[in-house]
Amino acid sequence: MDAGATHVPAFGPEEAQRIVAHLQQPAVFLNMTHGWPVLGWTVENLQERLGNRTVRFRLGRKEETNWPQFETQCCYVEASVSQFLRWLKGNTGEDVGAFRDYPRFQFWAYADYKYIAKMFAHQPDVFEDVKWEAFGFEGRNGKESTLWIGTEGANTPCHLDSYGCNLVLQVQGRKRWHLFPPEDTSKMYPSRIPYEESSVFSRVNVLRPDLSIFPAFRHAGAHVVTLLPGQVLFVPRHWWHYVESLDAVTVSVNSWIELEEDHVARVGEAVTRAVICAMKSTQGDDDAGCWLNPTEEGVTSHNDNMHYINLALQACAQQQKIKPTLETKDTPHPKKRDSGGDVPFGPCLLPVPRLPQPFHHDGDDGPNKMDEAPLGTDDLLDCLLHPDVVAMVTQLLLDKQRKPSLQKSTIADGRVLLP
Repeated sequence: MDAGATHVPAFGPEEAQRIVAHLQQPAVFLNMTHGWPVLGWTVENLQERLGNRTVRFRLGRKEETNWPQFETQCCYVEASVSQFLRWLKGNTGEDVGAFRDYPRFQFWAYADYKYIAKMFAHQPDVFEDVKWEAFGFEGRNGKESTLWIGTEGANTPCHLDSYGCNLVLQVQGRKRWHLFPPEDTSKMYPSRIPYEESSVFSRVNVLRPDLSIFPAFRHAGAHVVTLLPGQVLFVPRHWWHYVESLDAVTVSVNSWIELEEDHVARVGEAVTRAVICAMKSTQGDDDAGCWLNPTEEGVTSHNDNMHYINLALQACAQQQKIKPTLETKDTPHPKKRDSGGDVPFGPCLLPVPRLPQPFHHDGDDGPNKMDEAPLGTDDLLDCLLHPDVVAMVTQLLLDKQRKPSLQKSTIADGRVLLP
């Protein structure tokens, strides 16, 4: 292409938004981010932009086990990006600040889930470096995005997000995504421990699953892709995903796009918070320990949690009232997805392929290790807060709110008559 030629994105904003609204599976957009200033946000560039400002890094051990390494099992340090880079190069001592207690060959590091609006509150002009408007989301930029900086091996435990769909731009290095569809939820062994609002974690280590404990996982359908700089991955609503950094250093930026279904999901999340806070705050909890994810600010009271449930129910009811009005107007985010049969897959839009089943069944998996120990509070919560159960409770609450208040029972002829 001529140096002076104008680059034309693979899809215009309206077409890109239409595609996102129709996609039923993860897909990678190519040739959409040419000229985005955020592509210059290498870790060296971020070092200059942030100066001596400290960032919280999560450190995990480089070890191979059959269990996920949740955030509650990691260590945390506050350090500058300069100190991070010196540690990455093998420096030790005071030169690397709080990293000095963590040998580089034993740990990976991840500055994950960093709100750009907060990190660069002192430089709001950098918000414009992110151009989600190219996907039809007018006015959406870095202010509604998060930043991720990691080393090789840094990972996000397998989980699904309760809210929205996800657009992810790879800036530096490569990341590998392992994705599983919503219909595989029962095979992913969902859990709300550790608890984080809007994140349902899988108890399976998807890279090294213990099939004697999680036998159904052998039938889960993994879609796997390695995301390269400049590419944008679309993650549909409620798709499970495990993400790992493949190169010495990686940088990515993402934005969660709101969906109409989020109003109902917030009721379910409020119910989840109320149940888990009540049970895990009980003095006699037999599974007491680090159950609250470091991303959560603390345990809320029962009164506050009931207040959140009622607020979520009210917002849901309000959404139902205004929905007909919204549907007659243009909206900056996708509506509920339809069949997905009109997506122009091709050289600039690649579906994330599903891998062949990697696990072969050669007979009995042996004794179930979960039978060897008595069940505790966390096991009960796994049942009570299973996504299917929460969805059922949410629907019951919504139905209850829509009905008129039950009138007082009338007693006649020795019987209780209900209206």
